[in-house]
Amino acid sequence: GTADPERALAVAKLVQIDVAAIDVNMDCPKEYSTKILRTLVKGVSKPVTCKIRILPSLSALQTSFSIPVFRVMALQGMALEDTIRLVQRIEWTGVAAIAVHGSGGSQDCIKVHSDIEAFRAATGASSVMLARTAMWNPSVFRRDGPLPLKQVTREFIQYAIHYDNHTFKTKYCLCQMLREKLESPQGKKLHSAQSHRDICEAFDSAEYYKETTAMLEARSAAEARRHHTDDQLEDTDLTTMTVQRDYPPEITPKMFLLEWSRRDQLPQPVCETIQRPLDRFFRSTVTAANKKYRSTTWDKSKKLAEQTAALVCLRTLGLPEGRISEEESNLVKKHKRGEN
Repeated sequence: GTADPERALAVAKLVQIDVAAIDVNMDCPKEYSTKILRTLVKGVSKPVTCKIRILPSLSALQTSFSIPVFRVMALQGMALEDTIRLVQRIEWTGVAAIAVHGSGGSQDCIKVHSDIEAFRAATGASSVMLARTAMWNPSVFRRDGPLPLKQVTREFIQYAIHYDNHTFKTKYCLCQMLREKLESPQGKKLHSAQSHRDICEAFDSAEYYKETTAMLEARSAAEARRHHTDDQLEDTDLTTMTVQRDYPPEITPKMFLLEWSRRDQLPQPVCETIQRPLDRFFRSTVTAANKKYRSTTWDKSKKLAEQTAALVCLRTLGLPEGRISEEESNLVKKHKRGEN
């Protein structure tokens, strides 16, 4: 979400190669919303669509105040007029389609693909947008009928592992799919899962996890070796190392590096991070005490890349880095005192 059209456009350009269209969830639109739509329509090559709600929220008015029925009907007429004017303004921006979220609840009458057309005909809309129904079982879009939930969850998990989806996003989607089965033994395992490995064990996919992660790690290692050679040719005044992270989340390598710099009255370490266009992974170079340090591997986030570079520096200098097996430093003691 953003109120800045140029930032919205920058993000849209990052993903437009990989998507069929770009949809903006406007909810209750603000003044800048139409500016964002115009900027996107002009700036990207894919269709731009948007979703709004009927204005204003009549249910909120009825809940908060005692309003006569005729007054509610009058307000409803005003709401529809306001919504129509808003839709006309949005139409002038050049978007390809506008979805209007009326009252929702389509999950009560859409169970299979054929129900979508019946719902469209009943509403008079040109097309239909599904939310919860699709979240519970995305195969509702199959013309040949929905797939068994067991098959859907298995395929979803395989995609999540292969594309390194965020663990808790994977967990959230699976919880939505299981719904009433969350109290089952499998649901309880999913609820307590803290990693993709745990999730795979809950869904009898442990072997797939093992094989896929081994393949991805081998690919990453090969890429690291290739870039390590490039680094040696690129900058001789640079220390590189392959590191593994085993520090607790509350005490990070960057914190240890900053503590060391302050203690020795050195300039604050500076990180320079780049992103690889191929897979959008990150790699950071940290400059500390006028020397540069970098990991040979690439990370999936800028934050991780900076922490990895700090680790290389700390290990090269033989400094405490916050390993779980490491003896406490002053920084750890300060942190524990703060907790107490």
